[in-house]
Amino acid sequence: MASIGSSISSALGVGSGIDTGALVSSLVSAARDPKQQVITSRQNLNSARISALASASSSLDTFADALNSLLSGTGYSGVPASNDPSIAAVSALPGGTPQGLPAQLQVQQLAASRTLATAPDPNVSATSLVGAGTLTLTVGSGTPRDIVLTASSTYADLVSAINASGTGVTASLVTDTQGTRLVMKGATGEANDFSLTADSAALEPFAWSKTGPNANSAFTSVSTAQDAVILLDGVEQHYATNTVDTAIPYLRIDLNKASPNTPVTLATTEPTTSMRDLMVEFVNAYNTLMKALNTATAKGTDSSGAGVLNGESSIRDMKRQLSQMTSAALSPTGTYRTLADLGIATNRDGTLTLDTKALDKAMAADPSAITQLLNPSVKSDSNPGLADLMDKVRDSIQKKDGPLAGAQSKYEALAKSLSEQLEKLSDQMTDYQAQLTKIYTAMETRLTALKATQSYLQQQIDAWNNSDN
Repeated sequence: MASIGSSISSALGVGSGIDTGALVSSLVSAARDPKQQVITSRQNLNSARISALASASSSLDTFADALNSLLSGTGYSGVPASNDPSIAAVSALPGGTPQGLPAQLQVQQLAASRTLATAPDPNVSATSLVGAGTLTLTVGSGTPRDIVLTASSTYADLVSAINASGTGVTASLVTDTQGTRLVMKGATGEANDFSLTADSAALEPFAWSKTGPNANSAFTSVSTAQDAVILLDGVEQHYATNTVDTAIPYLRIDLNKASPNTPVTLATTEPTTSMRDLMVEFVNAYNTLMKALNTATAKGTDSSGAGVLNGESSIRDMKRQLSQMTSAALSPTGTYRTLADLGIATNRDGTLTLDTKALDKAMAADPSAITQLLNPSVKSDSNPGLADLMDKVRDSIQKKDGPLAGAQSKYEALAKSLSEQLEKLSDQMTDYQAQLTKIYTAMETRLTALKATQSYLQQQIDAWNNSDN
């Protein structure tokens, strides 16, 4: 039979070794973990959706940019060419396709600069003195620049001062077997002719007037400042240099020789890559994008196999707008107006199929019309070409108030909300842990007091049990 002391000890649980710290931790985990798991799972799914939407938008950009780059290359537009580069050579400028070709060009006159030279003098060198005074250099209708020389100034000093004047006029000393001469040269173009005036007799040999040499000038005009003059399709045009970038959009013309009455044909060579190749590449790239969107929106056999963007309306809208490209008008008139007219059909999953036989038939019937349909030399709203059509679709999908932007904003807002929920849960669990710790600390205090009482009672019971009475 158990003693009275052991019964009291068993009832009070004294000496049971309960770890109140571990107990509190377990109770907090039991309250926190299920809620935290729900929030974390939602965060993971939301992050996957944000990433998938960004990937879809990026893939759309890649597709559109690649198409633009492809069609801007010479493989689909041809290379500008001149039938006589010795008179005028041509090259493409970035940003577009040369327009208005073929064209007829005549180079009536090349642009030239005013060039002055003194007679060679065996008694002159770079260290020879030029005399004191001020030379005033004026280019065209520009601001006159003063070149101040002192009694110790040399030819080298004069050359340095002219080159540092910022007028575009350059000076040099040329020494050969005949002696040394001073050469001055301005920029090409009639408006860049220049003159020199001197305020002292010592500098009079360096004076020059646009209308002719001064009485005491040592200069002889080697060439006269003049504009380049061309006839482009019969229209006379003047340019200050022999490099013409503005006569034909996106075409640089280098004038190499004046040859009046000699027509030069400027044209574009035939594209080295056919529109058939373009259509094959377009369909392949389109299908790669569409298959990625299909994977992201797949329903799956159950929730675990569904795509991360299953049910997302913004991606449905993207697929819808992309699918409309095949029926969009690329030309207001003609037999071939849409991609569907060229043999492109849409499959049930949104991917495209190209009927190459239908495309080959169209190419054989009117290759020029197909080229202008897909990659027009002059683009317009009614004839945008394939690249511009793709750009319009992309802009519509990615517009700020569109479904895609709305979905991205929605998931970003949810990400912020879930993060705040985790922070709130953490704060709640911290308070809960403090509350439990307080309760169990008080319990420990009570147990300690009870243990002291038990010890006293045990002593008394032991004394009673040992007593004869």
